[in-house]
Amino acid sequence: MAVALDDESEPEPDVAVCAGSPRDYLASHLTRPVLLVEVAETTLTFDREHKGSLYARAQILEYWLVNLMDRVLEVYREPVPSVDAPYGWRFSALHRLGSTETVSPLAAPHARIAVADLLP
Repeated sequence: MAVALDDESEPEPDVAVCAGSPRDYLASHLTRPVLLVEVAETTLTFDREHKGSLYARAQILEYWLVNLMDRVLEVYREPVPSVDAPYGWRFSALHRLGSTETVSPLAAPHARIAVADLLP
């Protein structure tokens, strides 16, 4: 399902975590996601550079990229302006987590997700 980030973009991430229930979004696109996730192999560079910049521009606080090529989870946080980024924004913090590690989403800091559970 598309996510309405702003007046110019409605990307379709692989996973979007938003407040509320599915019923809240029957008549409209998702808005203000707390976490966006892309799963990438052939689209890795595009998802990392273009979608990452787009999500940073929208002030999404956390973006996860399930990198199937390297079998890691790339966790992007802290959007900042950047003249070098495709949409003028990028994430300043990147954490690469291997299959033996766990991650806690910013929106649910007490939750612990095994990176291995995100990888095929």
